[in-house]
Amino acid sequence: MDKNFKTRFVVGICLFVVAIIGLYTFDSVPFKIIYILFALMAGVEVVSFLQRKHDFKHYFLTIVEIGFLYCSSLFIFQIDVEHFWYIILGVPGYDIFAYLFGKRFGGKIFGKSRPFPRISKNKTWEGTLFGLAVASGMVALLMAFRFSFASDWVFLLCGPLALCGDLFESYLKRQFRVKDSNEVVIKNLIFKKIEVLVGGTGGHGGYLDRIDSTAFTASVLLVIECFI
Repeated sequence: MDKNFKTRFVVGICLFVVAIIGLYTFDSVPFKIIYILFALMAGVEVVSFLQRKHDFKHYFLTIVEIGFLYCSSLFIFQIDVEHFWYIILGVPGYDIFAYLFGKRFGGKIFGKSRPFPRISKNKTWEGTLFGLAVASGMVALLMAFRFSFASDWVFLLCGPLALCGDLFESYLKRQFRVKDSNEVVIKNLIFKKIEVLVGGTGGHGGYLDRIDSTAFTASVLLVIECFI
């Protein structure tokens, strides 16, 4: 297990505990405020990419990502605790199990073939497929427990949307030629101290790296919600 994963795992557990406390106190307002603050910092990181490249294409990509952060904040602000558990199981669930299965079984079933070699060359078929299966399975089990398939079926999209969000951020960072979302802002002493709150020290990513999949997923769910 590499140092990068250990750092992300420890920080992830701490953030999960903080999120749960926020979800179940004061009608979830603390959690919603925390998410919005995360989105704001992620937005700062995205804008900082423009120091690397700043033509029309890169301005457009920046606006799109900020749009995801804004729309996801709207969705998170209106969702209740019970439904947010679908996102927890579907989005971080996919990320965690895709990583674990990819590390353990990557290349052993489908060989050296990669599903997205031009966008995210480290993703494996094994990790991607097993991650999607586990995430979707957990969401489906929760729906079965609540007898809520008829009303909540849209949350079955959380796993696939998490994958799409992860791929979009990978594409975004490739276009700007940055490895971690905080690569630019962390050079500023003030922002460096803020980034430490999410374990965003050098080589460990920042706020956008923590909520990229959630931002994309929640934005798409918000749009779907407007039409059903």
